[in-house]
Amino acid sequence: MVFMLPVLSFQLLLLMLLQTTTAAAPVPPPPNVLLPHCKETCGGISIPYPFGIGHGCFREGFEVTCEVVNGSATPRAFLGGSKRNITVKNISLLQGQARVLNDIAWDRLNSTGQVVVRHRSSVNLRGLPFRVSNTSNKFTTLGCNVVGILIGGDNNALGTGCASFCLGRASIASGSCSGTGCCKTTIPEKLDKFTVKFSHFVNLSSYRDYSPSTYAFIADKHWFFFNKSDLRNHTFEDKHKDGVPLVLDWVAGKQTCEEAKRNPSSYACRSTNSECFNSTSLPGYICNCSAGFQGNAYLQDGCKDIDECSLPKQYKCHGKCSNIVGNYSCSCSKGYSSKDPKSEPCSCVGLILFISCIFYVILAFQRKKLLGEKDKLFQQNGGLRLYEEIRSKQIDTIKIYTKEDLKKATDNFDKSRELGRGGHGTVYKGNLDDGRIVAIKRSMVVTEDQSEEFIREMIILSQINHKNIVRLLGCCLEVEIPMLVYEFIPNGTLFEFIHSNDEKLIPLTTRLRIAIESAEALAYLHSSASPPILHGDVKSLNILLDYNYVSKISDFGASRMMSLDETQFITMVQGTLGYLDPEYLLVRQLTAKSDVYSFGVVLVELITRKKAVYYDENSQGKALASSFIEAMKDSRLEEILDDQIVGKENMDVIQEIAELTKECLNINGDERPTMREVAEKLHTLGGFQQVSSTHHAPEEREALLGESTMSSTLDSVGYHSLENKLGFDVKAGR
Repeated sequence: MVFMLPVLSFQLLLLMLLQTTTAAAPVPPPPNVLLPHCKETCGGISIPYPFGIGHGCFREGFEVTCEVVNGSATPRAFLGGSKRNITVKNISLLQGQARVLNDIAWDRLNSTGQVVVRHRSSVNLRGLPFRVSNTSNKFTTLGCNVVGILIGGDNNALGTGCASFCLGRASIASGSCSGTGCCKTTIPEKLDKFTVKFSHFVNLSSYRDYSPSTYAFIADKHWFFFNKSDLRNHTFEDKHKDGVPLVLDWVAGKQTCEEAKRNPSSYACRSTNSECFNSTSLPGYICNCSAGFQGNAYLQDGCKDIDECSLPKQYKCHGKCSNIVGNYSCSCSKGYSSKDPKSEPCSCVGLILFISCIFYVILAFQRKKLLGEKDKLFQQNGGLRLYEEIRSKQIDTIKIYTKEDLKKATDNFDKSRELGRGGHGTVYKGNLDDGRIVAIKRSMVVTEDQSEEFIREMIILSQINHKNIVRLLGCCLEVEIPMLVYEFIPNGTLFEFIHSNDEKLIPLTTRLRIAIESAEALAYLHSSASPPILHGDVKSLNILLDYNYVSKISDFGASRMMSLDETQFITMVQGTLGYLDPEYLLVRQLTAKSDVYSFGVVLVELITRKKAVYYDENSQGKALASSFIEAMKDSRLEEILDDQIVGKENMDVIQEIAELTKECLNINGDERPTMREVAEKLHTLGGFQQVSSTHHAPEEREALLGESTMSSTLDSVGYHSLENKLGFDVKAGR
């Protein structure tokens, strides 16, 4: 006792010093143990380390506060403090995820369709090691004639929209969330801050008696099931006052595992029997117990050996089970044998040969069954029809690939091979055995009744031979989701070329050349293909640039084939907000003039270097087409132009381009020019510009030679957001 007293006094003094010196900022907890006072639950919610409640109980960035809210008997757990209002519902160490409650955004409308009460939803995870999981969540909009808008990221750079329309009560069906009464879409990656808003289409036919409120939210993609009763009255927000479940991804540290292990003092995987895993969703790593162990890998000795023999349903053994550290052994009794007693019963030695024969029979049957399934899928996706067409029309430009061919070319569709991901599929970079580099697109599922149209489109695209259209090389049909093989275009998209670096010099001659090439390609599709092809999603993201920066029209996932006097009635609007033809949006009829309108938006992008939906100096979102029309109407064209091309030697040509663009953006489709007329006009202006501005040629070469990027080529931006305050009026077109 004489020697213990000073030691205890010193420990008490150290504890007091810790309590008085940490008021300004939390000090990271002990790296290997939890202090005795640390709470492990809050309101029935388990709070495992590295999360923790109170000083010394959490890893930096993982503080949880436990507070009673509004006099409730049960306390609530909050991430990053109660001021952030992020309520914790569940924490998963194994998956590196946290399930929290997310507020719903809603507008309440009166009988005339005007907003009388509104509530906005926002989440801010800045400063915390969490991001909204883009693989586990979906963005959902409920209501009639409304676009739910998700805005986030630095300077609102990330965004997506989801449009929900009502053609009538009979068109709304429970369980369907594809744009009628309910819309569901993906969200951007690495989202750490967002706000949810709305844009109402007040000029469209209204069903306010059926849908007096509109809602939008991000939630766990497996949680929400749409019921059309959600649109009646105002019950949806009442049912979910506390919020909806939102899944967050988190990492213990921002380094890779290899980097983190170099600094033992900050390395989070403390248990002896633990392993480090690089996160698949965020830059950083998480920790898990090694195989054969379970527990908390973030605490010293937190991973304990599993007694597998006490869990026979989970760890199979058809013989004698013996537990060993980190594993278990299983052996047959004397006189019995098994190739693997963990998976196969022990049997008399004389029966082994008989069982082996049965095994090989089953294996042969399964192989035959697999080949039969491949053949069935090949026929279901129109393979026989395609093969007959190739033979009868002597098509030698398209090849039928096997699934193994394309798996080998893409390293089994490795994520590192992805070039882009969008609404019509995912594109991978592939290396074929013959040395060619290709782009392989895994399209959406093609149903049996769509296979005829799918094959017809492939036959027509395979016969297109235009230098400004991406060439189809082949396909694979022996899989559930058909795959297409295109030529590889190396220099990214026109969107990246004009928007990735505002300082980069892009002469008017370069912009005009790209416009001419793109217009000629679309004119070819409209008037020279047989039958004509409507692209349906013309935008700068779907115009690629090859090795010599020659433009190539790509992505025919939304395209339609039609006769010369036919229009296409569309039950669900497809395309990208900011480029959509207002007339198409209203009457649901896709025509060649719809492509003309979208190309007009691309022309405005080229001469202004502004995005289709952009933000002004007041951070107000605006539709580029509307801003351009207003500038032309008020004789303020030079104000909206890119400063690089403004000059006396260019203005005559720019004025002509602007007048042509204005015609393309006419609200009345009948009054717009055809793509052939647009191409001819641009070609004339291009010849004039070359004669009058030959001194720009060296600048153009210098600008192009300094540009070589390899980026996503498929819908990497997604839907742009739109609101009433953006200045978008469907009837007026601005």
